[in-house]
Amino acid sequence: MSDRKRKVVAKKKLLLRGRIINEIRFFFSNLKYLEVETPCRISTPAPEANIEMVESGPLFLHTSPELCMKRLLADGYEKIFQICKCFRDNERGEKHLPEFTLLEWYWAGADYLQMMALTEALIKKVAVEIGLGDLLIYQGGEIKLNSPWEKMTVKEAFGNFASVSMEQAISQNLFDEILAFEIEPNLGREKPLFLFDYPEAFGSLARLKPDNNLFAERFELYISGLELCNGFSELTDQKEQRKRFEKEIALRKLSGKKKLPMPEKFLESLKKMPGAAGNALGIDRLVMLFTNAGKIDEVVAFTPEEL
Repeated sequence: MSDRKRKVVAKKKLLLRGRIINEIRFFFSNLKYLEVETPCRISTPAPEANIEMVESGPLFLHTSPELCMKRLLADGYEKIFQICKCFRDNERGEKHLPEFTLLEWYWAGADYLQMMALTEALIKKVAVEIGLGDLLIYQGGEIKLNSPWEKMTVKEAFGNFASVSMEQAISQNLFDEILAFEIEPNLGREKPLFLFDYPEAFGSLARLKPDNNLFAERFELYISGLELCNGFSELTDQKEQRKRFEKEIALRKLSGKKKLPMPEKFLESLKKMPGAAGNALGIDRLVMLFTNAGKIDEVVAFTPEEL
C-alpha cells in the first residue's frame, strides 16, 4: 500500500481511535479512577529476559508504566489508570510496533478474577458507545461480545490445541513458541476468551495461587486470535519478586543481553503495597479490532518507516 493510500485509509480509523480513547477515559472516570502520568524515562526497568529496552542517555524508555504505578499503589492511590506510549526495541510486525500505546490500570483490593470482569465490562461499554453493539466483525469473522465471555486455563489450552502437553513444552523450552503458533490462533474466535492460570515459571509479576503454587494468577485476553491484554493479581512479596528478577537477570546474561540494575526502589515499595489487581491493554490492537484493521500500521498516524 502506498503512503498516500495508507493515510486515506487511516484517517477514518484515526477518528474512531480518538473516540475509543475518550470512551476509555469516561469509563474509568465514572468508576472514580484517577488518571495518572508517570515518567517514561526511568533508571531501573523491570528486568525481563525476552524484552529489549530502549536506552535514552543514562536512562531507559519504559516498556510499561508498571513499576511506577505500583509505587503509587503503595503510596495509597487505590484506583489508577494511565494511557501512555511505551517502547520495546526490535519489535516490528503486522501486530507489533517498537513504540506503542498502552492502557494500564490498577485496583487495590481486587484479584485477577475481578479484573477479568472489569476488562470485559470496559470493552463491551466502549463497543456499545462507538456503535458496534455486541457483535464484532473482524477479518471476515463474527465475534459475539455478549456475556458470558469464555475462560480457559493454560493447561486446558495445551490439551485442546497443542501438539505436546504443557509440561512437555516447558521441559523442552518451547512454551512460548507453541503458545504463539499452535494455541493463540484458535482463541477467541466466536467469543472473547480469557486464558488464565499460567505456570509459575511464566507468572511474571503475578501472585501464585494460594491453593496451588504451581500456577500464577495471571490472565491474557484473546479476541479473534489476537492477544489484547495481560493482567494478574499482583505479587506483593518482596523476597519472591527479587528472586524472580534475579532469574531474569541471569537469563539475560546467558543470552548476552545488557545487564540491568535491580529496581530497588520498586522492591522497597512492595513492603507497603496492598493486595491488588492490574492489567495492561494494547490500545493499538483494540483499535485494530474495532476498525477491522488487518495490520497495526492502519491505526497509527505514523509508522516507524515514515519518520
